[in-house]
Amino acid sequence: MKRRSLRTRMLLLSGVVTLLALALAGWTMAGVLDRVVTGGVDQRLDAQLALLASAVRADGSIDRTRLAARQGSLAAGPGWRWRIEAPGETLGSADFPTLRAPLPGPPDAGTLPLPPTPLEGEDAKGRVHARQLVVTSDAGPVTLIASAPGRVIGRPIRDALVPLASVIVALAVIFALAAWVQLRFALRPLAALVTQIGAIRRGERERVDEDQPTELEPLAEELNALAASNAATLAAARQSAANLAHALKTPVATLSLTVAPDSPAAAQVRRIEGVIRHTLARARAVAVNQRASTEVAAIADDVAGVLRMLRPNVAIQLDVEPGTRVAIDAHDLSEMLGNLLDNAARHARTRVAFSTAMATPGEIEIRIDDDGPGIPPERRAQVLQPGVRLDEGPAGDGFGLPIVRDLLELYGGRLDLGDSPLGGLRATLKCPGNRPLPG
Repeated sequence: MKRRSLRTRMLLLSGVVTLLALALAGWTMAGVLDRVVTGGVDQRLDAQLALLASAVRADGSIDRTRLAARQGSLAAGPGWRWRIEAPGETLGSADFPTLRAPLPGPPDAGTLPLPPTPLEGEDAKGRVHARQLVVTSDAGPVTLIASAPGRVIGRPIRDALVPLASVIVALAVIFALAAWVQLRFALRPLAALVTQIGAIRRGERERVDEDQPTELEPLAEELNALAASNAATLAAARQSAANLAHALKTPVATLSLTVAPDSPAAAQVRRIEGVIRHTLARARAVAVNQRASTEVAAIADDVAGVLRMLRPNVAIQLDVEPGTRVAIDAHDLSEMLGNLLDNAARHARTRVAFSTAMATPGEIEIRIDDDGPGIPPERRAQVLQPGVRLDEGPAGDGFGLPIVRDLLELYGGRLDLGDSPLGGLRATLKCPGNRPLPG
């Protein structure tokens, strides 16, 4: 039962309770019917006992003439029988049934007359229901018995229970459908809450709706508090990683440029760079926001706007489909696009083109093209190494492309360098895609 769904458990519980209630109702109605039908038969038997009592004389003898006159009233139908047990004689139906309980012995004179008492018996055709009355006479008590076949009780009850059972079955079906509809409606807010939690995990929303039924409001509030706490912890970790990156990037880059490439000091610098990069990668891997969802167009507009002011001689064209989102934090995407667009604008002659395309249903390609000199294919892997520069200009430290590559790989993406249709270099970011946030 613990492994079953709440809907299944509640349906089972509702079904069991409904069946028990309907069974109890059926049993109660059957008992009421039995009492009502038996009471009606008892009234007819008591009327026959009254006729038999009128045929008993004061001296205890039986007035056969009067009994013969009432014979028609005593013959109510097949299976109806009677019997008179007087002190001197016994008279009655020839096939009088055997009663289950023995007849009581002669009562004391002080206790008579007694009310009619029920008796049960059997004959060849089944159950027999009887009533017994003891009357007084000068010769002693006289016992009168009238019996009816069991079918006069069982048949009306059976005839009434058949439609009653049909009604009970119909009610059971109706109650089951009502319980199913009620549970489906009642559990709908819980299903919606599960959907919203999944959207938080995928980065499509930041909070769940707190406008919930009373029972779910505390859960929604606690989930939002947990999400806020996780976001704060993530932001603190990301800030620490960013601070460490900015604090170490420039000094190490400067140090690497001041030593000869083949000197022992250069080897130690490279070792330090490796340790720093490994440590930063682990820190940022922990801090990276895998639930992020960022609109590409907004970040690209911001970065391109700054570069247009810094490099007015280079035309930066943006071609981004509205609503395109990637599962990358906005700060990280801004850093990656800033590095790549700045590199493209520095090396471009007159033009930089920025565009996006859907590579696969779960992957977005961001392409940055320039019309500069480009990078020979045999040198492209080299420029992705930290501190490596192919130009001799004063700008740049050789860490931009490696940082972009490392950041993108943390999100499960990839950076590719290739030939641009504009004649220069094309940098392609293969980013994990994301659906638009709900409005």
